[in-house]
Amino acid sequence: MKIQQLITEALSLPNNAIAYHVSQQFAALYPKKALVEGNDSTFNLNKYAEANFCFLHQQTSIHNQILTAWDGMENKIYNYTENANFEVIWQGHKIDVLLMSWQEGFCKIRYYWILAETKEIAESFFTAVCDWNSEIRDEVLVFEDGCWAKNPELFQAIQSATFENLILHGTLKQDIQDDLTNFFACRETYAAYNVPWKRGILFIGSPGNGKTHTVKALINKMQQPCLYIKSFKSEYDTDSENIRKVFKQARQSAPCILVLEDIDSLLTDENRSFFLNELDGFAYNEGIVTLATTNHPEKLDSAIRDRPSRFDRKYHFELPDIAVRQAYIEFWNNRLQTAMRLSEDVLNQIVAMTDNFSFAYLKELFLSSMIRWMTTMEAGAMEKIMISQVAILREQMSSNTGK
Repeated sequence: MKIQQLITEALSLPNNAIAYHVSQQFAALYPKKALVEGNDSTFNLNKYAEANFCFLHQQTSIHNQILTAWDGMENKIYNYTENANFEVIWQGHKIDVLLMSWQEGFCKIRYYWILAETKEIAESFFTAVCDWNSEIRDEVLVFEDGCWAKNPELFQAIQSATFENLILHGTLKQDIQDDLTNFFACRETYAAYNVPWKRGILFIGSPGNGKTHTVKALINKMQQPCLYIKSFKSEYDTDSENIRKVFKQARQSAPCILVLEDIDSLLTDENRSFFLNELDGFAYNEGIVTLATTNHPEKLDSAIRDRPSRFDRKYHFELPDIAVRQAYIEFWNNRLQTAMRLSEDVLNQIVAMTDNFSFAYLKELFLSSMIRWMTTMEAGAMEKIMISQVAILREQMSSNTGK
């Protein structure tokens, strides 16, 4: 009952007194034991136990608050701990762990206390849990609101993105693949010639021309840990502090791919200098490919856009010319059911009519036409529908660009 009383007393205190009160009481209750405490988000005891690296035994003498949630996408339930005391069996050691949670503003503080026979055992256990949880396995590590979160759903979503279903200008597709494949394969060569083993790559082009698909296909093919940055903004930390968190995690995860999509929207006059200082790290950024994209290169500072030592390779994603449109439309046409398929004459007509269409608009042309065809399902109707859809989408393009 002592632990249950301790939890109840602590949660009745002001937020800034909870952790100190529990620590003070532990020191009095267990003077011969070593204590490690903190609120590092990588100390996820439940996940570590689910992977069978330790065994958790709930202390039945107290009330353990274990919440249950339902994942509608996977149709399963999962549990997470709010306030509970566990006896942990790890590598033959018995370790006591108290987990507590409380609200501070809009954030949930999750705190832990680890009690072991020696400081070495407590710290080794803490390191093992954090080290395992920090590994990126079949997931993308996403940074948003000042925090990292593992996103297995995003990882699964990119599995369908391949270079086989991507059409780009000339040798662009192969050049990009070769660039990153050679980088990750040549660590020893970089070291032998004293060349920093890091890369900065910038994808430039108007929306809808394959930048995002290429990023996904690269992540899929390279099979390296991926860190994706949604924003450097957060309520409680400055942009500089969040940028420091991003590069710290990237260095820990290296070799890895650090993705900064729409980099022009991530950087401001206030955070640009700090970002460049982190990006320019010589030894610390080994093994990191910083992969950025932009729809608006004119918005980027010349220190990012033009200085070669930062983003030393720039790949331009242009609107598809007539040859690329031909390949793309043939690719889609071959995937259609026979009743929908275009004749060669109409296919060539569509190619000629879609000048200045991006890949996104070409894809929309097929998808919207297929939906309209399904209301009639008449053989030959697809050709008339697509020709009329070209005019509709061109008007939409003009209205979006203000032309």
